[in-house]
Amino acid sequence: MKIDTFARRPMAWALAGALGLGGLALAAADHMGELNPPATFKYANADEPATHAGFAPVVKRVAPAVVSISSTKVIKTSGQAMPQMDPFFRQFFGNANPFGQQMPRSQREEGAGSGVIVSSNGYILTNNHVVDGANDVRATLADNREFKARVVGTDPKTDVAVLKIDAGDLPTAVIGDSNKLEVGDYVLAIGNPFRLGGTVTMGIVSAKGRSGLGIERYEDFIQTDAPINPGNSGGALVNDRGELVGINTAILANGSEGNQGIGFAIPVSVAQNVMDQILHNGKVVRAYLGVMSQQVTPGIAKAFHENGVAGALVTSVSPDSPAARAGIQKGDIILDVNGRPVADSNQLAMTISLMRPGSEVTVKVLRDGTERTVNAKLAELPTETATVERPDHSADHAMEGVSVENITPDTASQLGLPQATTGVVVTQIDPSSEAAGSGLQRGDVIQEVNRKPVHNVQDFRNALHGSSGDQTLLLVNRQGNSLYLAV
Repeated sequence: MKIDTFARRPMAWALAGALGLGGLALAAADHMGELNPPATFKYANADEPATHAGFAPVVKRVAPAVVSISSTKVIKTSGQAMPQMDPFFRQFFGNANPFGQQMPRSQREEGAGSGVIVSSNGYILTNNHVVDGANDVRATLADNREFKARVVGTDPKTDVAVLKIDAGDLPTAVIGDSNKLEVGDYVLAIGNPFRLGGTVTMGIVSAKGRSGLGIERYEDFIQTDAPINPGNSGGALVNDRGELVGINTAILANGSEGNQGIGFAIPVSVAQNVMDQILHNGKVVRAYLGVMSQQVTPGIAKAFHENGVAGALVTSVSPDSPAARAGIQKGDIILDVNGRPVADSNQLAMTISLMRPGSEVTVKVLRDGTERTVNAKLAELPTETATVERPDHSADHAMEGVSVENITPDTASQLGLPQATTGVVVTQIDPSSEAAGSGLQRGDVIQEVNRKPVHNVQDFRNALHGSSGDQTLLLVNRQGNSLYLAV
C-alpha cells in the first residue's frame, strides 16, 4: 500500500505548532499554580470492562460467518507475440520478439470476493459474478482456515450463487427478514474489500426496491451508504441485531474504483428463495404471468384516469399465457398481486419471479377507470436453452461451452436492442472455450451461423449441425452494433 509522504508534512507542522502553544500553556500554568491548587486527574482502570455503545457485540457474532472467496479462471488467448516490448529493444527489432517467445495459449485470472456461511455444514451464499467461469474456488474463514469450495448452483438473473465446503460445526449467520427493513435503519457491511480480509463498515438503508439499474435481470436492491468496495461482493449486509438482511453485490462507482456512498445488496429474501430452489430442484424455476409492462408516468396515469402514479401498464399479453386465460388485456394497469401493491413494472416482474409455477394469484387491475379483480394460475417461465457440451461435428466443437437462449422482447429491452431483434442470446460462455478466445461474449446476440439466419435456438442447432469446415462464422449483434466473429 503506497502512502504519500507529502501527506505527513502538514501534520508535522500542526504538531510543532501544538507543542509551541503547549509550552506557553505550561508556563502560564506554573504562575497560576501559585494561586490555584493543581488539578487532580483520574486515570482509567485497565481491568475494568469497556462499555460498548457501538456495534462490537454484533460484529463478534456475525464476522466469523463471513468468508473471503478467491477464484481462478482460465482465459483463452490468441497465442500472438508477447506485447509491450521494452522500447529499447523495439528500436532494433520493431514489433518482432527477439526472444521468439509467444503468448501462452491460456492465462490464469484471479478474482476475490466474499461469502456468508448460512448452514453449519458448509453452505455459503455469494454472488454469481464472484465465481462465474471459475475453475477453482476457495473459501478462507475468519480463523484463516482455507477450504476448496464447490459451486452447487448459480442464478445469473439475480446474481446469486451457492457454494459448499466440506466442513462441519461452522459459525453461521442468522437470516433476518429483509422485508421489514426501513429506510434509515442502521446496517453493517462485512466482507473482503480490496483483499484486505474481514472488514466492517457502517451506514444506513438509503432506499429499498431499487430496480431498473441494468445490473441484473431481476432487481429489487437494498441501497445503502455503508461503504462497499471491490471485494465486498457476496458479503453480508446485516441489521443492528446482527441478522443477515442482504448480500452485497454492486456499487455505483461513477468512474472510480471505490465507494461513492451508494451500494446495492440483494435482499436476503430473494437470495434465500434462489438458494432453496437450487438445493431442492438443482435449478431455479420461475413463475410466468405472460405480460409485458411499462412504468406508469404522471401523463399515463392521467390518461388512464388513475389517481396515483403507480402500477404496471400492460403493453402486451402473450397468447395462451396465464394472463390471457385470466382475461388480462393490453392497456390494463396492474395495481396489486395477492394484495401486495405493485409500484412499477420491475416490481411486478420480481414479484411473479419469486412465486412457484402453479400458484394461484389474485390480480387487481385498472381498466377504463374501473378497478376489477381477476384470478390467474401461474405457469413455468418458458425458456428454451441450448448448451453445446458434447460435440459431434467440427462446427459444434467450435461452440463448445456456449449456452444460448431465445431472445424475447423482454431480453431485447434488457440489452437495449429494438423489440424486433431476432437471434439467440449468449447466456453463459466457458472462458477457456474457443468461442471466448475468438471474442464471443455473454450478452452477444447471434444472428447468423455460417451465413445462415438464426431466429431461435432450433435454428442455432440446425445451423451448427449442418456446417462443416475448420471455422464457424458468426454474425453477432453487440449492443446494437453488428460484427463477424470467426471461431
